[in-house]
Amino acid sequence: MGFAPDNLNPMKAKLGTVVVVVVIAGVLTGCSPTVSLTPAAPDATNPKCASVVVQLPATVSTLARRQTDTQGTGAWGTPADILLKCGVPVPDPTSRIPCVTVNGIDWLRNPKPHNVFVFTTYGRDPAIAVTIDSNNVKADGNQALTDLSVAVAEIPAKHRCIAPVATLDDGAPVNTPGTPTPTPAAIPAPTPKP
Repeated sequence: MGFAPDNLNPMKAKLGTVVVVVVIAGVLTGCSPTVSLTPAAPDATNPKCASVVVQLPATVSTLARRQTDTQGTGAWGTPADILLKCGVPVPDPTSRIPCVTVNGIDWLRNPKPHNVFVFTTYGRDPAIAVTIDSNNVKADGNQALTDLSVAVAEIPAKHRCIAPVATLDDGAPVNTPGTPTPTPAAIPAPTPKP
């Protein structure tokens, strides 16, 4: 059984449209070269990483997303100042690295004092590492973690940080350990008039 010649013309027209769209997309992405993030993280092919990658936002900390050449990754900015790798080694549950909680996601913050910060998810398997180059990123690194929180939440948490050094929701502090909690003052009773 074959196609009737009349049925081929609409199929050729659709195929031609698809080819034109693919070529235009290729030209547009050619303006921003692909970011090379090889080698891939050890567990980058984990299906949970694929769930994270499809949820990655178009902008992080006001920086536009870039094309990457490695599975389980994301990059933002020109140059790529924010990098994400899914499938990195899961941190030890007894880790003593400082932890921050942003939008319910626990992150271990690389304690080295330099301008490139590495945050690794805590209590999630596979783990995700986000590298932020603060030399060029004008926005707050906490905003980057806030922007990525919806995608990272695709991997459910199995453990939580016991005592995070800071907790933030949408980039704003919720509590900062060591900061005294305000005590409500008693409202003085009105004094009777003589």
